[in-house]
Amino acid sequence: MSNSADSPTEPVRRRRWRPVRLLTAAVFALAGLLFVTSFNTAKGTNIRTDDSLLRLSDLVRERSDKNAELEETTAAVRDEVGALARRDAGSSAAEDARLAALEKAAGTTEISGGGLTVTLDDAPPGARAAPGYPEPRADDLVIHQQDLQAVVNALWQGGAKGIQVMDQRLISTSAVRCVGNTLLLQGRVYSPPYKVTAVGDTRELRRALAASPAIQNYQLYVKAYGLGWKVDERGSTTLPGYSGTLDLHHAKPAE
Repeated sequence: MSNSADSPTEPVRRRRWRPVRLLTAAVFALAGLLFVTSFNTAKGTNIRTDDSLLRLSDLVRERSDKNAELEETTAAVRDEVGALARRDAGSSAAEDARLAALEKAAGTTEISGGGLTVTLDDAPPGARAAPGYPEPRADDLVIHQQDLQAVVNALWQGGAKGIQVMDQRLISTSAVRCVGNTLLLQGRVYSPPYKVTAVGDTRELRRALAASPAIQNYQLYVKAYGLGWKVDERGSTTLPGYSGTLDLHHAKPAE
């Protein structure tokens, strides 16, 4: 009985395991092929950090440059449309003056006058704490969003007639935002040092900067860890008009 029981079961066991063994052999063969292909592709280099691969930062910079080009095109087309509209409408001198005043208030035309430029920068590499201050954390050594916002708000408070951050004019819908240690402004990306230029009464602008509690707090970090802070007066300053889109996508009239 034992022989009759073994004879039918033994072949079944061999048929059950043979496909598994073949599959295992195929997996090892495929793995070997992948190793060989990777070696031939790398040629002794680290393919995970190959400079030919497009990094995310490169893509962001590329999009930022493209946005700058589109802004210039948009500004030119808007000026042309405005000129044609005024010509066809046959508006009066009073209407033209009112339109010019509105454009000036909106920040879409250039403005000139006395002004100043505030420059903010990260602490130098290897910065250490000044005597009497604790050793800095990483966040203590870089410019933050609230630092830039404090400067912009103080300049508006000081009666600025127009403000430009880096090479872009601010308007009522502009938002100064930082992502990591970079500035994101109206679809474009900037790295420190950051320059904020304002046109207005320089004495009032300086007074507003000095009176800002947020800037006073920033000055503590300037003294403790070497963050950059510089204010330069400019005799005659011209700020270009805002050249981006003016469409509002998420606003609705107040009831």
